Amino acid sequence: MAEIQISLAAARVNAGLTQEETAHIMRVDRSTVRRWEKGTKIPNYDESKQLSKVFGIPLDNIFFGENSRYMREKV
Repeated sequence: MAEIQISLAAARVNAGLTQEETAHIMRVDRSTVRRWEKGTKIPNYDESKQLSKVFGIPLDNIFFGENSRYMREKV
């Protein structure tokens, strides 16, 4: 789950969005975004597809380590 945590938080920051803005776009509570980023909750498939569009990254990059290294370097 650590890779998901790093990827989502980094992707959000790279997209120039706050947790609040992401929550508004995704139509979820900010606490949900925070839990996704902390790794205590995993977004479902539809949420993941929407996150990939919002953040402008491939869906696979949300869940796989290839993106984690890229995102850490960009932040």
